[in-house]
Amino acid sequence: MARARGLGLLLALLLPMVGASRPDTVVRLNKEVLSYVAEAGKAPLQRALQVTVPHFQDWSGRVFQPTRIQILNVHVPHLQLKFIAGFGIHLLAATNFTFKIFRVPEPLHLMLPMALLADTPVSQGSIGTPVVSISGCFSLFHKAIVLDGHNSTAPALLAPLQNHIKAVLQNKLCLRISNLVQGFNVHLGTLIGLSPIGPESQVHYSMIDTPTITNDYISLNINAVLFLLSRPIVLPVDTTPFVLPQHVGTRGAMATVGLSQDLFDSAILLLQKAGALNLDITGQLKSDYNLLNTSMLGQLIPEVGRQFPEPMPLVLKVRLGATPTVTLRTNNATLRLQPFVEVLAPASNSAFQSLFSLDVVVNLSLQLSVSKVRLQGTTSVLGNVQLTVASSNVGFIDTDHVQPLMGAVFEKPLLDHLNALLGMGVALPHVVNLQYVTPEIFVYEGYIVVSSRLLYQR
Repeated sequence: MARARGLGLLLALLLPMVGASRPDTVVRLNKEVLSYVAEAGKAPLQRALQVTVPHFQDWSGRVFQPTRIQILNVHVPHLQLKFIAGFGIHLLAATNFTFKIFRVPEPLHLMLPMALLADTPVSQGSIGTPVVSISGCFSLFHKAIVLDGHNSTAPALLAPLQNHIKAVLQNKLCLRISNLVQGFNVHLGTLIGLSPIGPESQVHYSMIDTPTITNDYISLNINAVLFLLSRPIVLPVDTTPFVLPQHVGTRGAMATVGLSQDLFDSAILLLQKAGALNLDITGQLKSDYNLLNTSMLGQLIPEVGRQFPEPMPLVLKVRLGATPTVTLRTNNATLRLQPFVEVLAPASNSAFQSLFSLDVVVNLSLQLSVSKVRLQGTTSVLGNVQLTVASSNVGFIDTDHVQPLMGAVFEKPLLDHLNALLGMGVALPHVVNLQYVTPEIFVYEGYIVVSSRLLYQR
């Protein structure tokens, strides 16, 4: 675990040199998320405001008497957060403090209403994370209310007691807010962690510039770098930065995440470089439904039947030489594969001999979905698989005759293999314990958008 954290820190320091000059991902947190954060933040804020109040030095009885004060309860009935354009977030918390004053002959219970206000700018941290700070914080106190019907409390005691409590809270509450924000920054730091894609590959996100803040949202320009065996997948430099248009996705969503063509190109290039798209399809003679054998192929290619009078299992060796391409068009995502397929049969010396090879073109429909924090995909074949004979050791091959058999034995294993890979998914930008809920995916020209609610669970 320590080694992984060390690697993550090293990558965070090196990433500005690895294509971090342009974003390929934009995370837009809309104002709707502030209502959710405010509701979820009431309990931690109430805990943070449970401060210790020192004894009150009571001289009302002409005898010095230190009086203990205890906060019984802190209640935040209202917490409002709103964006301030070009700056950050404004916080307003209506708070009720309930105190127990241990005075003789009987204790006194007070409620002190107050409003806590804070301005919190949001900036870019040194390692590519959002950082929240406190630039202004102050408290507005209302008149203390005596509880338990003790209305006869002498003003001579109540006024200095309230002033004492106010002075203490004025000093301590903003410090507690600052500590709460620092803890929040630690949590935001998990944005740059390495998220696994496969056993030897990861994705790493980092902010590349200062957030853009309007009255309606905060937008983070993020660079995604995919790693294979600790080496980054680097695409040719594109001078056109990705810009997420204003009005895309679902209105009222908490988060709007834009993923550019570059991210998909990097992901598919990673799979190719890892060899994950290659597969071997092996025929089984004992299967009642096996079509991948010399007997079936010999009915279409006479030379195969002549060389193999007894049925033998075949192997399709599928290798991706050309880089697959993902195309994003409005309401339509497709994946194009151009594998080289070699058809092999057992030889007499337990090795395999090549019968023929094919250049294949497969066009696939790509359906995208999100599960928790992972963008996943499934594919289905569009049209017919296109076959061209690359080489043959069994004479002339009529691809029109071979097409139905090759489609039957090739398509399903290929789809099963691809869908298993794409089902693992790529983690979207997120922090620990955060999930995307009821996401909707929209495909546009050159990018996709994920609109979603967010759910934070410990």
